[in-house]
Amino acid sequence: MNTSSPSDRDRGTEKLNWVERRREKIRAEIERNRRGEYTVPTWVLAVALIAIVGGWLALIFLVG
Repeated sequence: MNTSSPSDRDRGTEKLNWVERRREKIRAEIERNRRGEYTVPTWVLAVALIAIVGGWLALIFLVG
């Protein structure tokens, strides 16, 4: 008695396809990085900017 419906099988192949697409995106990113096309993510730049501004403000208020 097999109670699995066709939609269950479709979901399994859909998940496999998602995994394959994800792996391909990772491979493409690694290849870009090896070619020197690496860029720093925006969130890293934002955190660095906040840390620098916060450091300057702390220095101004603690020393001044």
